[in-house]
Amino acid sequence: MRLQLERRAAPLWLRPLLPLLAILCTFAITAGLVLLVKAHPLHAYYYFLIDPLSSRVSAIEVLVKGTPLLLTGAAVTFAFVGGYWNIGAEGQMLMGAAAATAIGMQMHGVSPWLAIPLMIVGGFGAGLLWALAPALMKVKLAIDEVVTTLLLNSVALLAVSALLNGPWRDPVSQWPQSPEIAPAAIFPKLIPRSRLHLGFILAMLVILLLWFVLTRTAFGLRMRAVGLGGEAAAFAGIAVQRSLLTSALISGGIAGLAGVTEVAGIHYHLIDAISGGHGYTGIIVATLGTLNAWGVAAAALFIGLIDTGAQTVSRALGVPVYLGDVIQATLLLTTLGFLLLQRYRIRVR
Repeated sequence: MRLQLERRAAPLWLRPLLPLLAILCTFAITAGLVLLVKAHPLHAYYYFLIDPLSSRVSAIEVLVKGTPLLLTGAAVTFAFVGGYWNIGAEGQMLMGAAAATAIGMQMHGVSPWLAIPLMIVGGFGAGLLWALAPALMKVKLAIDEVVTTLLLNSVALLAVSALLNGPWRDPVSQWPQSPEIAPAAIFPKLIPRSRLHLGFILAMLVILLLWFVLTRTAFGLRMRAVGLGGEAAAFAGIAVQRSLLTSALISGGIAGLAGVTEVAGIHYHLIDAISGGHGYTGIIVATLGTLNAWGVAAAALFIGLIDTGAQTVSRALGVPVYLGDVIQATLLLTTLGFLLLQRYRIRVR
């Protein structure tokens, strides 16, 4: 007896249900971990999913935590749809944060109407440039972009660490963090006495542009054609290499914007932990959102809810706060599993 995968065409009604099925399966799997710490799974999931939305402060915090994930998820989605497997959003985000910090520190005495756009453009450009080398190696030398973009994440982290332990080290406390950016470069708050900032509006605009480009433009059609099959796209007359290069560079630029929002909206200076793994989480967001712009938006806010709820459930039930990370990792695996079953059925022979 052996197992065999056979291709199939899944019914259309099943596709929107796949993320929901993946979430339910994830909670069923992680319920065992909750039981190990002597907590009731239903109580834990209440604090994960319901309690954070029951108060104004925690509900706003969900949007705050979802802001960088909206951008990294959009960055990964843009690349994946175009057939470019960008695993380097983490490093591109760090480079965007470093560029935003360098620009923001020089904006003293400058109008916010100039300082903030300069930081946004600088962060986008830094992420784009960091994505350039692996993209060129992909289209010119056929070097696997998964390896190069992944390795460059560590290079970006070491470069930021060198800045923070060198020229940008705090001269008073000797703490490895950069000087504060100018007040004119700080994103305005959308809601008084909260952490929700202009970066959330920027992220939603990027999601809107992502949807428009992928579904309403000829460029988006060519991108999707390359992503579905490069050889077929080339046979149809599409410039495959140019499409891959464009997808890679724009994806890197969007990831760089995530670094800008963290510097200008939350921290106001650069630290080496400013990303917090948001670049890698963007892969989960893109996968759970099924590479759809509005699905990515929902997935990013859902992960933001999980992050906020992890702190709540830890205080309420004594469950380790790292359970939120376990849920995210399990969610990626279950989503990939359901996507596989969407295209294939398992037969026992």
